[in-house]
Amino acid sequence: MSNVILGAIAMASLVAAMFFVRFWRDTHDRFFLLFAVAFALDAITRLTLGLSDVAAEHEPFFFLARLVTFALILIAIIDKNWSREPRR
Repeated sequence: MSNVILGAIAMASLVAAMFFVRFWRDTHDRFFLLFAVAFALDAITRLTLGLSDVAAEHEPFFFLARLVTFALILIAIIDKNWSREPRR
């Protein structure tokens, strides 16, 4: 993948992480914190991929980092929708 595209994706992920951090600071909702961590991890992974001499992004390190990113997003969604109160 082109380094320019990887840089743009990393920048967009970092901006999204900063927005979620701001929302978390306002609400202290764990959902926003998990999303911020996921997007920050994605930005770090894309930046590392762009700066390294790895031939493909299918290397185990990058694959596992993306797996953790998507797992964090899934955990945030499940945690947000998990009912803590009994339904009426």
